[in-house]
Amino acid sequence: MKKIFQWALAAFCLCWLAACQPKIIYETYKEIDQRSWNKDSLAVFEIPVTDTTHNFDLYINVRNDVNYNYSNLWLFVTIEEPDGKSVEDKFEITLAEPSGKWMGEGMGGLKTREVLYRRNIFFPSSGNYTITLQQGMRENVLKGISDVGVRIERVKN
Repeated sequence: MKKIFQWALAAFCLCWLAACQPKIIYETYKEIDQRSWNKDSLAVFEIPVTDTTHNFDLYINVRNDVNYNYSNLWLFVTIEEPDGKSVEDKFEITLAEPSGKWMGEGMGGLKTREVLYRRNIFFPSSGNYTITLQQGMRENVLKGISDVGVRIERVKN
């Protein structure tokens, strides 16, 4: 009887943990060479989409070292659909509070900031979507950004 209870408890815990996990369908980072992001360098993410029935949240993630000279990061974001249509946007990510305290998570000299870019989006057709990130700061070579990433989570219904 004790073993049955233990198995039932373990199954319940696994189901509970699975239900609490976000429904991440895609998450990838691109490393910025030598933490020096040239204005002409693009971080390109190819995202295979098969689910056109659910809505999703789209996050942009940034890893910066604590020697990064700014409190924010401007990005040019392009999303291209499988049929070639594209949408371009400017997006600002705040990396530090006005006091100078870094907002990202992490220990030591590297902080990771995850920011919701678009909430409750849907993909109208299946296929490969391309998300391109380009730094939009005033410097041609932006020092202190080590990685940029994209995460897509299925919205819980």
